[in-house]
Amino acid sequence: MPHAHHASVASALVSAGLILVLLMYLRGWLRLRRLNLGSVQAWRAGGFMLGLFLIWLAIASPLSALDHEMLTAHMVQHLLLMTFAAPLILLGAPVKTLLNRLPHRLVQVMGRSSQSTGLHQVWSALTHPLICWLGAAGTLVAWHIPGVFVLGLRSQNWHGIEQASFLATGLLFWWPVVQPLPTSLKWPESSILLYLFLATLPCDILSGFLVFCDRVVYPVFLSSPQSFGLSALEDQQCAGALMWTCVTVVYLIAAAIVTACLLSSHGSQEHAIRQSETQAIALRKSDVQRMEVV
Repeated sequence: MPHAHHASVASALVSAGLILVLLMYLRGWLRLRRLNLGSVQAWRAGGFMLGLFLIWLAIASPLSALDHEMLTAHMVQHLLLMTFAAPLILLGAPVKTLLNRLPHRLVQVMGRSSQSTGLHQVWSALTHPLICWLGAAGTLVAWHIPGVFVLGLRSQNWHGIEQASFLATGLLFWWPVVQPLPTSLKWPESSILLYLFLATLPCDILSGFLVFCDRVVYPVFLSSPQSFGLSALEDQQCAGALMWTCVTVVYLIAAAIVTACLLSSHGSQEHAIRQSETQAIALRKSDVQRMEVV
């Protein structure tokens, strides 16, 4: 009972925090639209709100209690936080919208402070694709080591740390892909495709191991009730297959969008070059005609 009471209190606090963030975001978004200060599109705002809902669904809804009984429920939590909620949050331009609610002078002071203390350089290093990839892959692997996994199940505090690390590294992972803030890229934009492809490898290895292993990797689920008529081994295989499918589809969609943006940008550049060449030829012809007249 103390564990359940602690969990219910934590869920209530998380729900309250998410509602507060939602209200702050909505006020900032409406202010941007009212003042016409580079407003965020409605679909982006909708994505941000959906991302908050998915965080609530993973952490504070009744689903959060099922991960102590089913590995599949644990995998759903992990996917909601890292694979779905994180990119939706970043697509909503949260920094621009939430900072809009702060006094302008305070924002300026924060900007100067980050430059003077070197925080800007630290953040640039932290959001480098290599660091983001290692952070996400390391978190995924570490929390699925049997001993660490059981620690997260038996301790509410460690369970909270686990969920927070999933969300934090998920946001870091998607940062180079979504690029919610303007940045001077020091790597080719096409390298994001390789970044997404390499990101599937740790997920494929882990999910393949869970699907094809002929024994239960986490014995703690052997004593759990057979929810939905699944045995512990079937539950493990279902969790692995779910992870394998979702990650592959989401990363494939992201890669397709990135490719379309790259091709569109390349086409626009070629059009601009052809247009400038046409204008240059027209100018040369007009100069020649004037010289002939003279």
